[in-house]
Amino acid sequence: MEFELTAANFDEEVLQNSEPVLVDFFAVWCGPCMMLMPIIEDIADSDVGVCVGRVNIDDDPELTEKYSVMSVPTLILFKDGKPAGRLTGYHSEDEIMNFIKSCL
Repeated sequence: MEFELTAANFDEEVLQNSEPVLVDFFAVWCGPCMMLMPIIEDIADSDVGVCVGRVNIDDDPELTEKYSVMSVPTLILFKDGKPAGRLTGYHSEDEIMNFIKSCL
């Protein structure tokens, strides 16, 4: 399952979620972000044990600043309401799956 995250729903969907949540901080003008999108969608549709959400950094600069996102794409895995790990830049699906498993 994949959902759009905003400052309005972030607390409920991520911080209060009983399941781990992989958050993709992206921008529509970012080439690597667009290359990563199908991989993120595949992970969202898989049975890896995480929810997946996306934050458009241009629409939500407050979240971008709060989580110190300095470049995109940035993936942050939240577990128990706290960041458990971070990946920056384009990564293959295998690399992202290994990252998720290492954080869980």
